[in-house]
Amino acid sequence: MRQIVVVLSAGLIALAPAFSQGRGEEHKGAPDVGHGFIPQRGPAPAKKAVPTPAAHADQPGHPEAPHVHNNGQWVGHDSGKNDAQFHLDHPFEHGRFTGGIGPQHVWRLTGGRPDRFGFGGFFWSVAPFQVALCADWLWDSDDIVIYDDPDHVGWYLAYNVRLGTYVHVMYLG
Repeated sequence: MRQIVVVLSAGLIALAPAFSQGRGEEHKGAPDVGHGFIPQRGPAPAKKAVPTPAAHADQPGHPEAPHVHNNGQWVGHDSGKNDAQFHLDHPFEHGRFTGGIGPQHVWRLTGGRPDRFGFGGFFWSVAPFQVALCADWLWDSDDIVIYDDPDHVGWYLAYNVRLGTYVHVMYLG
């Protein structure tokens, strides 16, 4: 019996590096963005419209995409209600999302591309002008959280838990 325990212990010790290999490398950003952090609430409405910059990196090592710091600060959601690129002639054209919004509802992406992706039987589309901002999303396995957009009627925010970035999305039904 003792010999079996020794052999199993030695085997586990030998395999330990294999299990730890690659951990923490799935997101090479700053430690205060992403890494499983889920904001407790979406962004506050913008107080004053600020032109949206082409790049959103607010600190060295942060993503070049809209993102949320692990203290809950939303970076890049400050263009205000009158931003013409978010205007929709028919807001909520496909209805409103009723599947669950906010941090208590984490959804696993089950496939697709930015122009049409899904989870839980619901389908979405990334704002065409933000497709490049989610090029590193894993469309068949990333966890996301949906938040209401307080400034842009008809849009939601899809927050990627792994990366800490977000994009505007439209509910397709």
